[in-house]
Amino acid sequence: MYTQGLTPQASEDGNDPREAAFQARIDAEDRIEPNDWMPDSYRRTLIRQIGQHAHSEIVGMLPEGNWITRAPSLRRKAALLAKVQDEGGHGLYLYAAAETLGISREEMVEQLLAGKARYSSIFNYPTLTWADIGAIGWLVDGAAIMNQIPLCRCSYGPYARAMIRICKEESFHQRQGYEIMCALARGTPAQKDMAQDALNRWWWPCLMMFGPPDSESQHSDASMRWKIKRFTNDGLRQKFVDATVPQAHLIGLSMPDPDLRFNEATGHWEFGAIDWAEFRRVLAGDGPCNRERLAARRAAHADGTWVREAALAHAAKRRARREAA
Repeated sequence: MYTQGLTPQASEDGNDPREAAFQARIDAEDRIEPNDWMPDSYRRTLIRQIGQHAHSEIVGMLPEGNWITRAPSLRRKAALLAKVQDEGGHGLYLYAAAETLGISREEMVEQLLAGKARYSSIFNYPTLTWADIGAIGWLVDGAAIMNQIPLCRCSYGPYARAMIRICKEESFHQRQGYEIMCALARGTPAQKDMAQDALNRWWWPCLMMFGPPDSESQHSDASMRWKIKRFTNDGLRQKFVDATVPQAHLIGLSMPDPDLRFNEATGHWEFGAIDWAEFRRVLAGDGPCNRERLAARRAAHADGTWVREAALAHAAKRRARREAA
């Protein structure tokens, strides 16, 4: 499994003495590089997480992409076009990072197109108005930053290095989205209502982005031990709420949570119950846009076949010329 050109895989019986040395490196904050020995379970966890992250960046282009031609001004159009292009680049960085673990990009893409690989549930919700583009930048990218900044210190070197540039660009996207929401909230009553409606629809799905509660998470313990993750799902979710609620209040928007209250003793905003049944339903493929998103990716993959074939043929000719020289 995932062995092409890589170091031998670890035994799964827990008796391999290399595992203790590997964990000692993790505990010492050393970076693990592609040619270093690693347990097979560590490799599998990274492939799953990085692959899911890459798929999310690529699928995440779709909800915003259909607003490029409908942006309200040339400035907004150019900014949104640049953002969507950034997301495509993030996917490429992450696929490249995953390839260092021995899985091919083609295999990861096939898993996505076959419905065998997951991507973030948030991208299965529709963008109904221009305010949704602001909400995605402010809330979705804001939640992504909470998740991704700690990944810059991930124990796996290629993933950590890819995240440095990604986080810089995502931070810009978050500010861009918040600026859109500010403009709408301070505009006409209809524009403010549009911003409030977008916040109402995106708030709870954004809280689900951090994953299931810690009590139900299947991978958190191992990921924390290996320092792939640095914070728990619930911890990151609370940081996001604490940062975002004051931003909404600042521009005159209200949070769609009747149970939201500030706890003076803890210094945290306490929030209501999340509908985890909805989260599981969307992950299982029954969200508002699951089928639409996969259909769009399959169509794009099929339409791009000639480009991939031409690129491979050109590369083969270049290799042949170099070998003949």
